[in-house]
Amino acid sequence: MTRHARNCTAGAVYTYHEKKKDAKVSGYGSQALRLGKDSMKDFDCCCLTLQPCRDPVLTPEGFLYDKEAILEYILHQKKEYARQMKEFEKQKKKDKTELEEIGAAEHRSNVEKFLKSEKNFVTKPINSSKDGSQAGPSQSISNMTNGRDKHLPSFWIPTLTPAAKETVLKKPDKTIYCPMSGKPLKLKDLIPIKFIPVNDPDDSKCLITKQNRYMCAVTHDVLNNSTPCAVLKTSSCVVTMECVEKLIKIDNVDPINGMKVTDADIIPLKMGGTGYASTNEKLFATEKRPVLQA
Repeated sequence: MTRHARNCTAGAVYTYHEKKKDAKVSGYGSQALRLGKDSMKDFDCCCLTLQPCRDPVLTPEGFLYDKEAILEYILHQKKEYARQMKEFEKQKKKDKTELEEIGAAEHRSNVEKFLKSEKNFVTKPINSSKDGSQAGPSQSISNMTNGRDKHLPSFWIPTLTPAAKETVLKKPDKTIYCPMSGKPLKLKDLIPIKFIPVNDPDDSKCLITKQNRYMCAVTHDVLNNSTPCAVLKTSSCVVTMECVEKLIKIDNVDPINGMKVTDADIIPLKMGGTGYASTNEKLFATEKRPVLQA
């Protein structure tokens, strides 16, 4: 079998490269793209605003938020819960009213049926002939008699057209979840933290425009996206994981204020994006689209 070139259009084989190129142009097929450093947030940026935090707070899972942004998010979730609960109560009240109306209609129907049966008692046969034999009522084969013309199952009649059922709403969940971890989030669980700025008297740039903004509170090592960091709940300071392993866990004492430190007081901070596979868990973004048929 001869070799099939990438861009050969005269062959009978539809190659993977041709299919991938056609899918990219036509809008079909899943697209995968490797994310670079510019597509990832820094370690000191808020997970919601993607900007450097002015008043940083940390969740128990290690996700960093700006206090103003996370409070707005919690407030929005509470308003959304109140709106959904109002719609749920409205639907519940409507269902209760409909059940009461159905029960009242059924009761009226039973009463009318009973009254009609009471009026049908007679002492002599109806439509009796001269010789005493009873003649039955005339039956018509037409489907338009006796009011049956109003019950025709015709979809042209507006009152008989099928209607879509309303969506049944479920009772909304009152719990507020973290937008990153998906775990329940409470305001009292947020931990305020402190970043120590890098002391460089020769650098006159603004803190936000600096490449290296913060340093470890103990060793004064510069913090960046490739440096594993942790937050000490006892002092709310950010230190490197190397400092935690080599200094803090030996004596279990916070070097900043001298308080006892347990494993629960050390919260690893989620790292920023560097674009390298050794420091990032997920570097590919995938968009699933309809498949291009060969």
